[in-house]
Amino acid sequence: MTPFAIAGVQMHIAATHENVTAMAHKIDQVAARFPWVQMVVFSELAAFGPLPSNHPENLDATLETFKNLARQYQIWLLPGTLFMRRADGKLYNVAPVIDPSGTVVAEYAKMFPFTPYEAGVEAGREFCVFDVPDVGRFGLSICYDIWFPETTRQLAAMGAEVLLHPVLTGTIDRDIELAIAQSTAAMFQCYIFDINGLAGGGTGRSCVVDPGGTVLYQAAGQDEIIPVEVDLALVRRQRAVGIRGLGQTLKSFRDHRHEFPVYGYEGFDDTYLQSLGPLEMQPKNSKAGIDAPPPAAIMPLAGNEAAPAPAPAVGVVPLIIEGGG
Repeated sequence: MTPFAIAGVQMHIAATHENVTAMAHKIDQVAARFPWVQMVVFSELAAFGPLPSNHPENLDATLETFKNLARQYQIWLLPGTLFMRRADGKLYNVAPVIDPSGTVVAEYAKMFPFTPYEAGVEAGREFCVFDVPDVGRFGLSICYDIWFPETTRQLAAMGAEVLLHPVLTGTIDRDIELAIAQSTAAMFQCYIFDINGLAGGGTGRSCVVDPGGTVLYQAAGQDEIIPVEVDLALVRRQRAVGIRGLGQTLKSFRDHRHEFPVYGYEGFDDTYLQSLGPLEMQPKNSKAGIDAPPPAAIMPLAGNEAAPAPAPAVGVVPLIIEGGG
């Protein structure tokens, strides 16, 4: 076994004042109740809530508080994310990683801000993995990132065995997000800690999924500390022999003989994607897409024009299923 204990913290997040003091109290509770925990993970934008206007421009004091807590309790600490203005003057949604010595060893800027709703937040450009010595490799992903499997595929290709995924989901698509977390764990054979907040920080229902896609725990809608000991040897075993001795997805992708044009934009025809219209919030009573032509009318496949569908044979009634999938 290669055990490592991680506690996700699902807590009430105020939108209009700081939550750093409350986060510190939660870390105190983790240390008192579960002294064997080695890493603590909070939800997205936990420290100051979802409003950029509520985040201080100078975060040095906040980061110093988190560094001191990590050092005091000798834990790895992922204090959710923070809105940070970087050297280019742009605002990013950033997850810092603090090691037990109180050093920030990594920072990850959210690659897919939830546009058009998360307006004004710049997209990050770099993937982030970090190593816990003698344990394994961890990857960072923030909320909407997980909806794009390319992000987790890249992290898995970089060796990530545990995906730390702070989220702020307070919308009616939380069910979908939970399904994505479960399927992502199975596809890329990694643990996923999907940690959501409450109130101004989301609707809760945080979950932990193992590398076989099994939900180890799913919270409800109240404050919770979620301590789970993972086994990195299980990740390595399943990546080597497959989930339940079956699908070896990472090796199959590695050994495939196909080209995927969508992954290399040179020569990729995005006519259809462009036809979907601009990425923007739709106005009330929008009819966007309702009368849109089908893909075949926008970019017909070679040979379609010369090969009309054959007429049904005499005496055979075509089967029409209304509303079928």
